[in-house]
Amino acid sequence: MLQLISATPSPYARKVLPWDNTTKTPLHNPLEKLPVLILEDGTSVYESHYILEFIEAKFPGTPMLSQDIDEKLLAKKIEVVVDGVCDALVMLFFEKQRDSESAEWKARQMRKVDGGFKALAEWVGDKTFIIGDRFGLADVATGSVCGYVDVRFAEYPWRTRYPSLAKYADQLNQRQSFKDTVPVAQKILDKIV
Repeated sequence: MLQLISATPSPYARKVLPWDNTTKTPLHNPLEKLPVLILEDGTSVYESHYILEFIEAKFPGTPMLSQDIDEKLLAKKIEVVVDGVCDALVMLFFEKQRDSESAEWKARQMRKVDGGFKALAEWVGDKTFIIGDRFGLADVATGSVCGYVDVRFAEYPWRTRYPSLAKYADQLNQRQSFKDTVPVAQKILDKIV
């Protein structure tokens, strides 16, 4: 049986970091980051994009990527944009925990978030699925970042700026897999330095 170690509301984990000095993460990932997929033999696979590639290769029965090369490349491009937005958001979250914040640094991260959400909204348009006519990797990634923003950055006005993206995310949230993985804010106990 495969075991996923993750933290909610991590958009990376939902797509497939706890910051806690008691975590067992270093035992499974030398980078000390989540998510980590522990295989039946006890070895581990880490980083959300690699976990997805691993699952896609090892369990091809339910592919998340199209066999069409252009659709596959677009899905990976969307994943790159989502991961970039997630990186900026996670850094912003940790910056908010610090005693002194840099307004310039925060503005730079928000430009990444704004650019990413604008691109996602353009890719989504008024479609049910971003690529083709079925649920796939691009949808998982996009829905995950939207859910993370709703939990950690509720003040960010992405829903009013991009109503079609909000409608799309709300439809994704009706899927059982999204209902089962609704992100919940966790309390960070360790000091962020």
